[in-house]
Amino acid sequence: MSVHRPGSGRPVRPRPLAVLVTALLAALSLTLPLTSAHAATTPRRGSAYMGMGVPAHDGRHGAPTSAGVTQTEGVDVSAYQGNVAWSTLWSSGVRWAYTKATEGTYYTNPYFAQQYNGSYNVGMIRGSYHFATPDTTSGATQASYFVSHGGGWSKDGKTLPGALDIEWNPYGAACYGRTASEMVSWIADFITTYKSLTSRYPVIYTATSWWTQCTGDYGGFAANNPLWIARYASDPGTLPAGWSYYTMWQYTSSGPTVGDHDKFNGALDRVQALANG
Repeated sequence: MSVHRPGSGRPVRPRPLAVLVTALLAALSLTLPLTSAHAATTPRRGSAYMGMGVPAHDGRHGAPTSAGVTQTEGVDVSAYQGNVAWSTLWSSGVRWAYTKATEGTYYTNPYFAQQYNGSYNVGMIRGSYHFATPDTTSGATQASYFVSHGGGWSKDGKTLPGALDIEWNPYGAACYGRTASEMVSWIADFITTYKSLTSRYPVIYTATSWWTQCTGDYGGFAANNPLWIARYASDPGTLPAGWSYYTMWQYTSSGPTVGDHDKFNGALDRVQALANG
């Protein structure tokens, strides 16, 4: 294409370098927004929390129905909630809580003390959870890190066993690049180490669809590990292999005060029984 300079009677052709630069800028204008969009959708390490992947992968399908079964209301929190209004939650009927303590071996919750101690101080039975990243370090290493940073247990009637949050990878491939057998081995490694350090089997928090996809619906942990199922619906749905009942059910991420609300499968004395071991 010719370019006509003002005041000149002769058209001048663009130089080859100018053509190249123009083409490169045009190409970058097409690729940069895509790159930026991808970066914007990948959260920073440490920001994961219980149920982070549930809405995107399993969706939301209503609220629990009153089935006449006695259940005890609970919540789970992370740094995302900041300082929590525990007295408000207590007044609304919440009687137990879990606080995120750690993730991988690279993150501790800066709000852990306020959240963990705050729930205890208003009278709740509380515990802590670890967000697993099986693609970074071994299960044993992460269990040790968890116990060293708030994930321990004591037989005081107010402390629940630690929970292993094993769900979709928010930073990459859903199953963390592991085969089903590798994932089962990683989880077993975490459980064995946690048990040896605390004398308790950890609670396993997961979603049935993730468990089926990433462990091959392995049923070997059901005998010892309480199940905390994630499903935002009117009922907990089909449970992972081996478990005939759930101990806890995360049923919403949009509940009052903190978002994540849960139901314990039983009256308060059953929550106390789990705390006592």
